[in-house]
Amino acid sequence: MSDRRLADLACAAGFNLEWQDAHGKLQHVTPEAQRALLEALGFPAQSPEQIEESLATLAERHRNSSVGPLILVDQGQAVSLADHFKANTPFRLQIEGDLRIEGRLDANICLPPLDDCGYHNLMIGDEQLTLAVAPPACPSVRSLSDGQRGHVWGIGAQLYALRRAGDGGLGDTLALEALVRQAADHGADALALSPVHAMFTALPEHYSPYSPSSRLFFNVLHASPGCILGEHAAAQAIKACGLETEWQRLEALELIDWPAVSRARLQVLRQLYTSFSGAENLLSPDFDSFCAHGGEALLQHCRFEALHAHMIGQGQPGDWRVWPEQYHDPKHPAVSQFASEHADDVKFHAFAQWLIDRCLQRAHSAAKSAGMHIGLIADLAVGAEPGGSQGWSRQTELLPSLSVGAPPDIINRAGQNWGIAAFSPEGLQQNGYRAFIEMLRANLAHAGGLRIDHAMGLQRLWVIPQGESPENGAYLSYPCEDLLRLIALEATRHQALVVGEDLGTVPEGLGEKLTRRGVLGMRVLYFEQKKGRFTPPEDWSADALATTTTHDLPSIAGWLSGRDIQHRQDNGQIDAERARLDLQQRKTEKQALGDLLRQRGLLDEGVERPDAQLDACIQLLGRTPAPLVLLPLEDVLASEEQPNLPGPGDRHPNWRRRWPWDVSDLLQRPKASARLQLLERIRQEQEDADMDELGTDTPRHD
Repeated sequence: MSDRRLADLACAAGFNLEWQDAHGKLQHVTPEAQRALLEALGFPAQSPEQIEESLATLAERHRNSSVGPLILVDQGQAVSLADHFKANTPFRLQIEGDLRIEGRLDANICLPPLDDCGYHNLMIGDEQLTLAVAPPACPSVRSLSDGQRGHVWGIGAQLYALRRAGDGGLGDTLALEALVRQAADHGADALALSPVHAMFTALPEHYSPYSPSSRLFFNVLHASPGCILGEHAAAQAIKACGLETEWQRLEALELIDWPAVSRARLQVLRQLYTSFSGAENLLSPDFDSFCAHGGEALLQHCRFEALHAHMIGQGQPGDWRVWPEQYHDPKHPAVSQFASEHADDVKFHAFAQWLIDRCLQRAHSAAKSAGMHIGLIADLAVGAEPGGSQGWSRQTELLPSLSVGAPPDIINRAGQNWGIAAFSPEGLQQNGYRAFIEMLRANLAHAGGLRIDHAMGLQRLWVIPQGESPENGAYLSYPCEDLLRLIALEATRHQALVVGEDLGTVPEGLGEKLTRRGVLGMRVLYFEQKKGRFTPPEDWSADALATTTTHDLPSIAGWLSGRDIQHRQDNGQIDAERARLDLQQRKTEKQALGDLLRQRGLLDEGVERPDAQLDACIQLLGRTPAPLVLLPLEDVLASEEQPNLPGPGDRHPNWRRRWPWDVSDLLQRPKASARLQLLERIRQEQEDADMDELGTDTPRHD
């Protein structure tokens, strides 16, 4: 069998057959792995004959590929259609805003350049296409703050971890409203949230926010129904369900009991739905409008939720791919019949989505009304569960037979398999990027910013065939420029900041592409070191968000104490000897960080108190040129714990920690408040220094 022809096929399908590992060593994808990957994409490659047939199939697809249905172009750029049409072909262009342009393709077979950004209808020849014209870049921090500030700060929060009286054991949007107001009072311009994507209501034990059922809808458990339906109605629903005692028990727990919380909240939501649907009320028109606006996507999600719960209730698996054949296709008559027979269940899920949508809308409005220039920053997970709602409704645009993960590296020597499905590059293009656009719109609907998890996936993703180990994967290429154009277009339409989480092995050229499109990268304090020295604040990137840590990394206090190393040992990820070596390395790093802090006058000689070191780190970040400094609540409150401990083992309470204090005074605690006041002062000094350098004045941010 010819490995050369096999490699030709793998490359033609979009796989990169060489990659550099964490040590900079060149690695190669084995022929065996190539075959498994190709088979997962639907290209047989077990024999020379199959390889040649698959190559011919690919070549035929490329020859017959149409220009549409979506053409992407930059603002002011001519659109070449040379591969599909002839010079002098007539066209009619309907610009958003009712302007109509008619003409003919020029001698170079190009449409004229357009300055109008948006989605425009193009009729050319016999084809009806959409022309998407993208702005040069996403909105900047300064443009979003009306030119007042180019150096702002915000807080990062795990929504589920917030605690308020009467929340029943899980952070909700009412707690979020309280937090954004407090943060704004301290001068914050943004509040970054953990993902609030839709999960599986019938699988309450499945609660990792980065493994959602769908990134098109929201997690209904975070809704605060009293905000929309009235607190009396919410209290009566709890009472009608006989859940007063259980509500209090769950609320008093140190850690979240996700299964119990889910059962209780869904009972209450069902009771509220029964009361709501019993008679017309003032909110009925708004609910009807929400359902109409949600269209087919909302309908399919709600049908999936009802069907999924029914299957599990019948003892069937939760994964739609092993359901009876007639339920595999959302448009199959059997699905419509099921939905008709279970119409009330389907409508209930629409009701729950309506509640969380309106609750998030309120929370973002609260942030903006309180003076935040950016407001909520939503978190977009890199993929969704292949057996979930999005995988079911968008089958042609996802890769259900490949899992996303990461190749072996220094920390995870076996690599990582995240068990989630990513978009199909070919499927996206063939469907006019529909699934990608609707995902961006859904997550920007009630946010002033978007953090794109694992932004390297815009250019390439490490994909693994089902049943294979991570080292048998490969990088699959994505149409990066087109995806960035759509991000810039949607961010501009929503007036939102975009952050791309670019931590890890970043493919060549991606950083420049993100910067050019106005997508902020991410810089984390621990990683800003080289050759035993931490990076001085003035040398940090001006094109990236600066932060102390992330949800997968230790807090400053946890890093200083080595708490994360102890957790990894307790979780079986490292042995005692590895822990000893890691603690030695940590001691060296702590000394290097302390040296920088003392050199800059941020930490007095001989001072070793963790709180003093934390405050010094906050000042260091504040003095960077980063447009946005993000301080997670774990560091605002000097906690030693981290929300998530990646890797094998189940002893760490991932995604279950709750703050022991009520959100009503979370940021009013003396030390927390002092840290935020310190960060606000340092950021304002940074702004003033930049304005002095430019010879201009800027109003102070009160």
